[in-house]
Amino acid sequence: MQNYDIIIIGSGIGGLICGAVLSKEGYSVCVLEKNIVPGGCFQNFKRADRILDTGIHYIGSLDPGEPLHQCFSYLGIMDEINLMRLDENGFDRILYPDASYAYAMGEEQYLEMLAKDFPQEKENLKRYIKALSSISDTVSVKGFREGKISTSTIDMLSISAWETISGITKNQRLQNVLSNPAILYGGDKNISTFYIHAMTASSYLRGSYRFVGSSMQLTDALVRKIESNGGKVMTRAEVTAIHCKENTVSGVKLKNGEEIQAEYIISTLHPFKTLKITDKSAHIRKANLSRLKSLPNSYGFFTVYLIKKRNSFHYINSNIYLYPDGQDAWHRTAFPHDKEVKSVLVSMRPNEENPRFTDAVELLTPMLYSEVEQWADTRFERRGDDYKQFKEQKAADIIRFAKQFIPDIDQDTELIITTTPLSYRDYTGSIEGSAYGIMKNYQNPITTLIPIRSKVKNLLFAGQNVNMHGVLGVSLTSMLTCSELLGEDYLAKKIGNI
Repeated sequence: MQNYDIIIIGSGIGGLICGAVLSKEGYSVCVLEKNIVPGGCFQNFKRADRILDTGIHYIGSLDPGEPLHQCFSYLGIMDEINLMRLDENGFDRILYPDASYAYAMGEEQYLEMLAKDFPQEKENLKRYIKALSSISDTVSVKGFREGKISTSTIDMLSISAWETISGITKNQRLQNVLSNPAILYGGDKNISTFYIHAMTASSYLRGSYRFVGSSMQLTDALVRKIESNGGKVMTRAEVTAIHCKENTVSGVKLKNGEEIQAEYIISTLHPFKTLKITDKSAHIRKANLSRLKSLPNSYGFFTVYLIKKRNSFHYINSNIYLYPDGQDAWHRTAFPHDKEVKSVLVSMRPNEENPRFTDAVELLTPMLYSEVEQWADTRFERRGDDYKQFKEQKAADIIRFAKQFIPDIDQDTELIITTTPLSYRDYTGSIEGSAYGIMKNYQNPITTLIPIRSKVKNLLFAGQNVNMHGVLGVSLTSMLTCSELLGEDYLAKKIGNI
């Protein structure tokens, strides 16, 4: 029977970073992944001889001196990933039928760019930037060097994102423009916290980058680090049980019947799924399981991949957000039962061999699980003709919507591929295909915050459901999880002083 210091369940970015950190610091580590390849949202797939990404469109906080750059440098992977910095004068572009707006990189540039479109709102924009910084500055390289991964407090999680924005400006169009990052965390006007809004928005202001070639290169780099440190990453290794002895974890059982022992287990699965497969204990109460199961998850996405003829469609070094007049990014509240397309994110990445062109244009629109729930008991490529027809109609609606803003968006298209929240559910394991995991509620943040340490001794959590989603959020959460074993002061200073 194999025996390790630490078993990590799930090989998304959270699990791999935990594995890379802990193996670097001397622990024997085994990362277990149920799928054929590791990576979670950093998986890719191939269609028409093109490599397509699953869910990563750009990464923030990667300028030198920013937190994620520092974390990746500590792990020794910054030089192993091929990145392109997005357009500093408009890494995000927001299009309405009558106007367009740009997010520039850097707080001063961001302010000046939007002040040109909203000259009467400059002082309010300064207030908005100050509000962002008051939260985003709680995670910094300076803080790392002082021994803190984060200095945020529970009070910060008790501030409404929408109430903050609407309190800063009464200009409805500016409210909508400032709300745009909500689509990057599944924002809900009624419950979303300004903490997540600020961390998300600020991270992109402080260094937005896109992968040149597949985002899988980050997965590969982390796997190489784990293995070079003596650790192991096992695929086709689905964990079906977490074993305990006297309320302390002792190991796991795999679907193939294999048993693996460990002193600690870190799970990046949804906490409900984790505790559901954990040996029964007085510390895992039915009420706790019911609460975890009932926590609302964010929506997912319907994605249309327009695969282009080779070297035909020029790469655009920005993300483009399309909205009809009056629409904002707070989709879950805005149209919980309306299936009409109300926004589209247009994203692409440069071809590795010829970065002036792209292999595929991605069109994403938020989608609630209820739209595909009738096919919940089916699996990939076995969902039936009615599902295929549903996807074809949805794709046609999205393309038609996008062409109102970008008339040539479908030119030189060789093939159209689509994915739904069911695809996310089956390939990443997220409940209901949620893109961002458990929704955080500013009204009572304690109920939606998942502690890193479970009530089962030596069973820890990581991943997007614990603290924050996204590459920065999950990376920082992984560092906090690792600090439970290494000590926050020790780990933070090692990262900060690299």
